[in-house]
Amino acid sequence: MRIFDPHIHMTSRTTDDYEAMYEAGVRGLVEPAFWLGQPRTSPDSFYDYFDALLGWEPYRAAQYGIAHHCTIALNPKEANDPRCTPVLDELPRYLVKDGVVAVGEIGYDAMTPAEDTALAAQLQLAAEHGLPALVHTPHRDKLTGLRRTIDVVRESDLPPGRVLLDHLNETTVEAALDSGCWLGFSVYPDTKMDEDRMVAILTTYGTDRMLVNSAADWGKSDPLKTRRVGEAMLAAGFSAADVDQVLWRNPVAFYGLSGRLRLNVPAPGALHEGNSVLRGGE
Repeated sequence: MRIFDPHIHMTSRTTDDYEAMYEAGVRGLVEPAFWLGQPRTSPDSFYDYFDALLGWEPYRAAQYGIAHHCTIALNPKEANDPRCTPVLDELPRYLVKDGVVAVGEIGYDAMTPAEDTALAAQLQLAAEHGLPALVHTPHRDKLTGLRRTIDVVRESDLPPGRVLLDHLNETTVEAALDSGCWLGFSVYPDTKMDEDRMVAILTTYGTDRMLVNSAADWGKSDPLKTRRVGEAMLAAGFSAADVDQVLWRNPVAFYGLSGRLRLNVPAPGALHEGNSVLRGGE
């Protein structure tokens, strides 16, 4: 079973997770830029973080045989903080980088006017840079937030077929399908979706435009949930081809719209004097 996790925050995970993910079949992933728990106090902290997503984290992932890509954006939660909004002016210099395969996470958290502005501006940046967009749907009042998101997408220059609506569930799947966007589902141990609910949605609506992710971060989450969904699909009678479509071909097709996917990773070199990871160049 080959797996491409289209939404996972490896900055918050350990090298043990990389090893376990590789053993489970993960060969590629996308790490979206997001908030870090404690509020940032200046734009400069974003730039160091973006640089790590483009440099250190792909380097670390490659040592475990996994191709790492990222999305870059001002996330919806911090779009409400005036100290953070100058980041919008600096995004273009990051969106031209080879490792960036979408603009994201963008979307709604509390559905404020500031989030409206940030979402519209970043959808425009995606259109101007020829990138797809990864959209975070809110955890509260999700259907209202999804409908509001779809309205903003339709008003933008970015076609729905270049938008991935993430964190969906049973209440939002039909509206998301009707929008023409791609559909993302986050599978968690206790919250969001679980394996059985995900299989039920796939049974009802099919596998086209459907992506499954672990969205694993520093909270209670599991970077192997993609594998668990694949196993649950097989147990429910889905074919290996169906599993491959959901866990590999669909995410590769969506992020492939960027023209920047690089699924071959270099073989790791030798460690130096007992270091747990490689440091620096060859």
